Amino acid sequence: MLEGVLEVSETRVRDTMIPRSQMVMVESDAPVDDVLKVIVDSGHSRFPVLNDDREEVIGILLAKDLLKFFAEQGNNGQAALGARFTMSDTLRPAVFVPESKRLNVLLREFRASRNHMAIVVDEYGGVAGLITIEDVIEHIVGDIDDEHDVENDVLIQKEADGSYTVQAITRIEEFNEELGCYLSDQEYDTIGGLVMHQLGRVPRRNDKLSFEGFEFKVLRADRRKVDSLSITKQTS
Repeated sequence: MLEGVLEVSETRVRDTMIPRSQMVMVESDAPVDDVLKVIVDSGHSRFPVLNDDREEVIGILLAKDLLKFFAEQGNNGQAALGARFTMSDTLRPAVFVPESKRLNVLLREFRASRNHMAIVVDEYGGVAGLITIEDVIEHIVGDIDDEHDVENDVLIQKEADGSYTVQAITRIEEFNEELGCYLSDQEYDTIGGLVMHQLGRVPRRNDKLSFEGFEFKVLRADRRKVDSLSITKQTS
């Protein structure tokens, strides 16, 4: 933990944020049924809401803010909920921070404002990702599991940007078959083992490695092991 405390003042938001490709968002004109499905499927409590052109975050939807609609609808069913729910009237203001902000500064701002999430913007004002107070604290003390953190059954998941989110326990043989590549499994059995071997130490969050035509980035790790990685095919 001491190492995390020392690093937090030197680490930028861009090094810890959840990239846009992995953000769970809802659209401002989404039917209430779709919004509820996103909330239930993800298990998150806060959701960035996109405007009509799907480019700008116009606010944050808190799952708990929907509870009052359920309480008010009585026995009229979900149709009444849909009739009463208006996204624009339910949104909380979004907080925006630059990629270059230091984590220790952001943590102070989170504590002072009692805010738990910020939208990260790049130098052009575009949405680059998001960061939560939990992400900052995990950078200091290591991963924190809550009641919604479940074991991921999907070992390899292709993301919208063409990268792959891969669980560290994925066997190299399975990775090769899925991506049509030929990484050697002679010295290690799993993707996590490969990355650990190449780095020569236990990987840390946001560590990057280029190897055999792929770029590996550690997404989640603690002091003992790596949990998941983002893997991108490098262009020649």
